[in-house]
Amino acid sequence: MKQVFLAAALVIAAVPAQAADVGVSVSIGQPGFYGRIDIGDFPQPRILYSQPKYIERAAVRRAPIYMHVPPGHARNWRKHCREYNACGERVYFVKDSWYQNEYVPRYQKQHRGNGGKHGNGKGHGNGNPGKNGHGPTR
Repeated sequence: MKQVFLAAALVIAAVPAQAADVGVSVSIGQPGFYGRIDIGDFPQPRILYSQPKYIERAAVRRAPIYMHVPPGHARNWRKHCREYNACGERVYFVKDSWYQNEYVPRYQKQHRGNGGKHGNGKGHGNGNPGKNGHGPTR
C-alpha cells in the first residue's frame, strides 16, 4: 500500500513540473519580448520618463540600462523590477513604438547578417570552426 501511495504522490508531483515547462523561447524582435535591450550605436531611443527610475541604490554607480516592458510595468516598477533582475539599476523605459519601429527592424537586419537569407543551403556552416561547421568543439 505504501508503494502505491508513494508512486501516486510522485506522479502528482511530476505533473505540475511538466506543465510549467512549456519550452517557449522569445527573442529580441519577436512579439512578446520584454527585457533589457542593448542600445549600442542605435539612435537615441524615445523614452517614457525623462529621468531613469531605480528602486534600490546600487553600491557602484553604473550606466543606466534601457528596458522594453509591457504596459504598466514601468508605472509600477517597484512591483516588477525583480522579474527583470533590475531593482538596483537605473532604468530608462523605451517607448513601444520606438522599439517596434526603430530597434526591432535594425536589430534583425544586423543579426541576420545577410538580410535574412540563410546562405547557400549546403548546411555546412559556411566554414565556421568545429564539428560540421557549427561552432567550437572544445
